[in-house]
Order: sequence, then structure tokens, then C-alpha cells
Amino acid sequence: MAIKNKNSLLIPNTNSFLIILFLLFFLIALPKDLIALDTDSGKTLFKNFCAGCHINGGNIIRRSKNLKLASLKKNGINDSESIAKIARQGIGIMDGYSEQLGENGDKIVANWIWEQSQKAWVQE
Repeated sequence: MAIKNKNSLLIPNTNSFLIILFLLFFLIALPKDLIALDTDSGKTLFKNFCAGCHINGGNIIRRSKNLKLASLKKNGINDSESIAKIARQGIGIMDGYSEQLGENGDKIVANWIWEQSQKAWVQE
């Protein structure tokens, strides 16, 4: 409820103020939670579909085609979008995984892989 003062300005009461404060807090906190969900999803997707060949960012089939930052850059893979394209379509002897990863799964796992490459695949 709002109370009109003599100048006809609306002044929110305490309940309205608390509701507005809660909504602002929720909106500010929400994106961080979504990022955390994407990180967890990326890690899960990687474990389910990539880790068989790319254990800890390596490559058990072709050692030079690993997911370490130096190798990625040497192979012209300079961002998560490039990784997402490979995850989706495949490259060389690696098949694409678009169906297995699901909608936006390629981007989620690619972001996680790119993050790991930036941290030299050192787990926190």
C-alpha cells in the first residue's frame, strides 16, 4: 500500500519496501546462481562425453590435440566458441556430439573447457 502525502507523492510503506528490497536482491543474486549451474553442467557434460579421451585436458589418442591452453592456441582455437563448434560438429577423427550434448550443451561444455584451460586444468 502507498500513502499519499499532502504533496501527492507516493511513499511506500514498510511492507512494500521489504518486497522491493527482496526482489532487487533476488535479481542481483540470480545470475550468479545460473553461472554456477552452467559450471556444474559443463563439468558433468565433460565427464560424460569428453573425459574418455581428454582426461584432465589431455588426449589419449593424439597427444598434440589436447585441451591445454598452449595446444588450443597452437591449433587456432582461441575462444570457447571455437571449442563449442568442435564439440558440436567434430574435427578430424573426433565425431561431433551435438545430439548427446543437447540444446546449448556445446556452449556450456566449451565454456567449462575454456575456463579449465585458463587455469591449466588445476582443480580447485
